[in-house]
Amino acid sequence: MNIESTLRKEGIEVIEKLNNLKVNSIATNISKKLVSTFPEQNINEHDLFMKLSRLNMYVAKIPNGVAAKYFYKNSSIYFSETTDLDNLNDVAIHECIHALQSTVNNKNKLVKLGLCNFDDIKLSGMALNEAAVQLMTMRCIKSKFDTVKYFDIELPSNSPNYYALECNLVRQMAYITGEYILYNSTLYGNDNFKNKFITLTSREDFEIIKNNINSIMYLEDKLHEILEKVQSSEIVTPYIAKLMKKSNKIKENIKKGFLLTQNRIFTSFFNNLFDSLYSPKSMENFRNALYTYRNFIGVSDDYTFFNDYYITKMAELENKYNNVPNTPMALIPIRKETFIDVFIRKIRTLIKIRKETIYEKDGN
Repeated sequence: MNIESTLRKEGIEVIEKLNNLKVNSIATNISKKLVSTFPEQNINEHDLFMKLSRLNMYVAKIPNGVAAKYFYKNSSIYFSETTDLDNLNDVAIHECIHALQSTVNNKNKLVKLGLCNFDDIKLSGMALNEAAVQLMTMRCIKSKFDTVKYFDIELPSNSPNYYALECNLVRQMAYITGEYILYNSTLYGNDNFKNKFITLTSREDFEIIKNNINSIMYLEDKLHEILEKVQSSEIVTPYIAKLMKKSNKIKENIKKGFLLTQNRIFTSFFNNLFDSLYSPKSMENFRNALYTYRNFIGVSDDYTFFNDYYITKMAELENKYNNVPNTPMALIPIRKETFIDVFIRKIRTLIKIRKETIYEKDGN
């Protein structure tokens, strides 16, 4: 299928091609945002600008309110006619990052898009990559985190309108590996993030988590299609009623899939880490890391897994701590005194002083 046919299938109608001056302005804007947002990546701003400025850029009619679309086959970005090209929104930045991360072979075939390997027939890394790119994008526009609710799940998100569930899960993975390595692999298409996550968990865990995130994105797309059909109908026919029932089932599966994936992310990591604890300091770091993790997860009214896991692990940690041989006294945690402890200690001190006073009098 040639690019014209692909564009028609996507419902994209080109209005005009942007001139070099406008292309350079957009390339400068995106380059500066990425370099200033991710200084630790040591991005070469000039090289970044050159790569973006060589892209073909168009203004086009794009359906469904999409702000921009990147096509690797002709190295082009299509901006919606409603997009402010002087103040690019998150979707436009997202698509520009896709343009930067695409890798094609000598036959102009896309072989890798950041974290997604196109040798994989199922493209199971697509959702992982989309979420990582969206997290980078929201960092670029300095979007703040807030609590949102989808499918009966409350979760922290700085991307409430796009891939909120997927972004949350990938952010949990980045809590384990560190954000630097996630964004480095997203930009340059290396396997560093994948390999580190596998080292900290297992290859099986990584593959299951990656596939689950992909399934969630697929289910959300199916749900969107169904809801569009439902909303376009003015009356509830048996067919529409069947679609509504199907949509409710999809919502349940999305919720279940998210929570199961979340549980697998942190249990695979913390169970593995727990086995390697060997000192009081490492145990304290473990406790702090698991306690902080609660700020990253999604929860629902009937979700208790994380709290139950935390309580169980703290009991196991205390037992493990008590069995550490030759624990230095300086590393033994000091229990904070309660009011009763202080009261009893003062009473004992007064009794001791009184006894010593009486002894001195008797001795005289």
